[in-house]
Amino acid sequence: MITFDAVTKRYPDGTVAVDALSLEARTGEITVLVGPSGCGKTTSLRMINRMIDPSEGRILLDGTPVQSVDPPVLRRGIGYVIQQAGLFPHRKVVDNIATVPYLLGWDRKRARGRAMELLERVGLDPGLAERYPFQLSGGQQQRVGVARALAADPPVLLMDEPFSAVDPVVRTSLQDELIRLQAELNKTIVFVTHDIDEAIKLGDQVAVLRVGGTLAQLADPKTLLAEPADDFVREFLGRDRGIRRLQFISTDRLRLRTDLTVAEGGEGHGDEPWLLAVGSDGRPVGWLARGRPGEPEPAGTYRHGRDSMRAALDAALLSPSGHAVAVDEHGKVVGVATRQALDEALTEAADG
Repeated sequence: MITFDAVTKRYPDGTVAVDALSLEARTGEITVLVGPSGCGKTTSLRMINRMIDPSEGRILLDGTPVQSVDPPVLRRGIGYVIQQAGLFPHRKVVDNIATVPYLLGWDRKRARGRAMELLERVGLDPGLAERYPFQLSGGQQQRVGVARALAADPPVLLMDEPFSAVDPVVRTSLQDELIRLQAELNKTIVFVTHDIDEAIKLGDQVAVLRVGGTLAQLADPKTLLAEPADDFVREFLGRDRGIRRLQFISTDRLRLRTDLTVAEGGEGHGDEPWLLAVGSDGRPVGWLARGRPGEPEPAGTYRHGRDSMRAALDAALLSPSGHAVAVDEHGKVVGVATRQALDEALTEAADG
């Protein structure tokens, strides 16, 4: 556990970056620090590994004040991931990952073996090991940065806006990879971001900081969205926080219809305005409009019982029929969530 006990950081010119901050980052969970520019997110993070020392208060790591630990020793036991990876350009990927094991005195074979293991764990081709950072994409570099931070198996991982410099598609992939890794490794992670959607997606708990480095609210994402502490938190969360709440509502109780499908190339019966064409492999081909011959139109899908109501609603909005197509983990159709079923689910969610 990482504990901030009335921590303040005041610079010589009188600027207060962090002001009497008290919070706990629980063991084995992701705690996200989020807030506007100037709220002390990165300063708070860097005080954990003593890249910056506090002016007042204490930071404890499993009950031990970090100020009592020699900084190099402290840092070798804490993984650190920054924006744009911060890799050594003159070292090959495998040696970048093995940096901390080398510092800890591991022999070359053991350190490189650990690096190769981590390359695969973070979803990279082992063939990249002998390349240099400039030969990798931005997303690949960030994955190498995560692997380097994990190389010596530290119990604590600090991440300072690690995914902010990559495009949205890569960013989503990296977020999903972090969630997968955390499910396997159960590290104590402190993650800094300015993006509230990223904070809500990744955090077991989210600390919203005000400008000046004071804590506005610390809560799990569901509570944060449902019960913002004050107008500042409410405004920071944005006007669409109700939509964001849908990602915490499961689709497993969403009522499905199985009579709105037709085999690809076949003809439907009845008076339904839209029917879903399904291929021989069980996957959706697209929507067919009654009385309007032509190519099937795109069908928005979600994984039933695994994706959230937000994903189901998004799938419906992407479909000309206004219905969402429910699929299993293999992408095969299991049914259709109609607009009526979605309305019923949304009404139930609003009621409680």
